[in-house]
Amino acid sequence: MPRALQIAGWRLRPGPLLERCQRRYGDMFTLYPIPRETVVVLSHPDAVQQVFTGDPRLLHAGEANVVLLPLLGRHSVLLLDEGPHMTQRKLMLPAFHGKRVARYEELIVAATEREIERWPAREPISLFERMQAITLEVIVEAVFGVRGETRQAEMRERLRETLDMTGDPRSLLALLALGPERIFKWRYFQRELDPVNELVLDEIRRRRSETDLEQRDDVLSMLLGAKYEDGRQMSDAELRDELMTLLVAGHETTATALAWAVERLVRHPEKLARLAEEAAAGEDTYADAVAKETLRLRPVIPMVVRKLMEPMEIGGRLLPAGVAAAPSIYLMHRRPDVYPDPARFSPERFLDQPAGTYTWIPFGGGVRRCLGATFALFEMRVVLSTLVTRLRLRPAEAASERVSRRTPITLAPSRGAEVVVEPLEREPAAAAA
Repeated sequence: MPRALQIAGWRLRPGPLLERCQRRYGDMFTLYPIPRETVVVLSHPDAVQQVFTGDPRLLHAGEANVVLLPLLGRHSVLLLDEGPHMTQRKLMLPAFHGKRVARYEELIVAATEREIERWPAREPISLFERMQAITLEVIVEAVFGVRGETRQAEMRERLRETLDMTGDPRSLLALLALGPERIFKWRYFQRELDPVNELVLDEIRRRRSETDLEQRDDVLSMLLGAKYEDGRQMSDAELRDELMTLLVAGHETTATALAWAVERLVRHPEKLARLAEEAAAGEDTYADAVAKETLRLRPVIPMVVRKLMEPMEIGGRLLPAGVAAAPSIYLMHRRPDVYPDPARFSPERFLDQPAGTYTWIPFGGGVRRCLGATFALFEMRVVLSTLVTRLRLRPAEAASERVSRRTPITLAPSRGAEVVVEPLEREPAAAAA
C-alpha cells in the first residue's frame, strides 16, 4: 500500500488497518503510519515483553514521543531517555503512590457531583465533553493545586483552550507537514501557548513563596519540595513541562476512557446494574473490573513506541537502528488466546484473573509505564461509582459508537458517548447521608 494511503488509514481507521495487517502478515509487520517514520508493529506477548524489559539505552521512548514536543516541551518526562528520564521519573513517582492518590477521593466525588447537577434530564447528551470537565477540574485541584473559584475558573479556561488545539484538524495537518521540531520553534505556535504558559508559570512562582507546601496534597506542591540527588530543585521551566505533561496525559486520556466505559455499560444493562448495586454497597471491585475491561476493549491509545538506537533482535527478527518497535495495545487486547471472545465486553474476565503484565498494556510497560496509571484507574472507579449511584443511564441510540480519532494519539467514541440520563429517586435517609 502506498505510504500516503497508510497515513490516511492510520488517521481515519487505525483499528481496521491494524487488524487487516495482522491477518495478512501475522504478529509482526512493518507500517508507515506517519511521514518519515518506519514502525514495526508487535502483538505477541513474548515480543512485547522483550521491548518492555529491554535495555533503555537501546530502546528510546522519548525520541519516539517527539510528536508531543510542541505542547509539552523538552523537559517532559515523556520526551526524556536513559539517565535523565530515570532521574525525572524517580522525582515524580512519589506523587502517584497509591495511598497518596486515595486522598483525592472526596475531591473527585465533589467534582463529579457538581458536573452532574448541570446535566439536562431526559434528553440526549454527549458525555465526552462532560467527562473532560470532570477530569480537568480534578487536575486543576489535585495536580496544579489552584485555590479560589476565580483563579480555578481562569486556569480551567486557559487549559481548555490549549487542549482544544490538540483536537483541531489544522494542528494535525501542520504537525504532519512541518514536523514537531519546526512547530516547536515556530513563534506563531508559541504565541498560541503564551496565555497558558504565563498562568502556569505565575502559579509556580506564587507557590514557591508559600510556606505551607508540606501540608498541601497537590502534585505541584510536592514537586516544589522534591530535590535531585545533588540537592537541586526543579526549575520553573521543568515544572511547567511536567505539569503540562500531567495535564495532557491525565485529562484527555482519562476523560476518553470514562466516555468509553459509559458507552459500553449502557449497551450492557446487566453490567450497569451490577456496577450500580456494588457501588451502592460501597464496593469498588467491579468498578475496577469495568475500568480494566474498558481499557482492554477500547484502548485510548492504539500502540506504544520505542525507537531503536542500534540493530536489535526482537521476535526472532533483526531490526535495523532507527526503526520504531511498537507494541500494539489494540491488537494485544484482541488476542483470542489471551482473551476468549475478545470482542465481547466482559468485566468479569478481570474478576477471574488479574491483568497480565505483558498482555494488558493500556499504560505501556517496563520503566516507561505511565506514571499516572494508579491515579487514572482510581479516578475511573470513583467517577463511575458516583455516576451510577446518582443517575439512571440509557443509550441515546441503540447502535454502538465507532472508534474515531480525537487527537493525533487518542481514539474516542464517534458520537461522544451519547446517553440519556435521569436522576435516581433516592430514599430520604440515603439522601441525608
